[in-house]
Amino acid sequence: MSSTAHPYPIGTPGKPWGDNERAEWLSRQARQRSYEQDVLAAADRLGSRFDVEEYGRVAYGQDAYPLVALRSRSWNNDLPVVLITGGVHGYETSGVHGALQFLEQRAANYAGRVNLLVAPCVSPWAYERIHRWNANAQDPNRSFREGSGVEESEALLRLVAPIRESALLHMDLHETTDTDESEFRPALAARDGKPFEPAGIPDGFYVVDDSAAPNPDFQQAVVKAVEEVTHIAPADDKGELFGSPVLARGVIAYPLTEWGLCTSITRAPFRTTTEVYPDSQQVTPDQCNAAQVAAVCAAIDYALAN
Repeated sequence: MSSTAHPYPIGTPGKPWGDNERAEWLSRQARQRSYEQDVLAAADRLGSRFDVEEYGRVAYGQDAYPLVALRSRSWNNDLPVVLITGGVHGYETSGVHGALQFLEQRAANYAGRVNLLVAPCVSPWAYERIHRWNANAQDPNRSFREGSGVEESEALLRLVAPIRESALLHMDLHETTDTDESEFRPALAARDGKPFEPAGIPDGFYVVDDSAAPNPDFQQAVVKAVEEVTHIAPADDKGELFGSPVLARGVIAYPLTEWGLCTSITRAPFRTTTEVYPDSQQVTPDQCNAAQVAAVCAAIDYALAN
């Protein structure tokens, strides 16, 4: 059913938002959790084992957020580099907590084997408000290109620039939630003055490959490992997940660079976006975090072996 039948509560169907509509949308956003308590405090605790750096700051009104990354303390330029990003979409909780949990529980297994660079929460304003966009109604995960004007994306690009050409692996940890269909995609359609066309939410975990440079065996290794923790999303009646053809069990692909997605920011030969489904009756938040950790470990193991 299109947005003209049940229009989004902000704006006029068929007309892109202007400043007034964006201001109205912003006025409806409320802080629901604390980036300082959930992310910065965890980074401080991990500071005994990793170098913690502030790679930028974003400020919206009275709210200012340091952007933090953690890197291997014994950085060795002779070792391969693994980049892990979470919270590009702030509402996708296990991306943030899964990245931190990997550092707490499993990163030591890779000491002396890889250099780790982890940005656990790319979008802190959105994390606190459990939202997809930043305060300017911009989606960071369509903005990873120079000059995008999206502060969260541009700051991460600057952080990653020194390893852009040399990284072995990039894991970008995401979720697909029921609110994608009930709130975020309708809001996107309203913002852009387009009709909303429901697509359905995949029931389970899947990954996103690069359609311009697919790596199917790698993607399947990640899916196989995560299946030990949570269920894999089956294809729908059209053989698709979220409107994209299923290339293999639990695998779809997007044009990463064309769309300005986070996994386009390095030339790593191994890259994937994880998509955990936290709204399933079959999983708990702990399982969602564990699925992200399992995906990261499987990806590192595969990359090192291949």
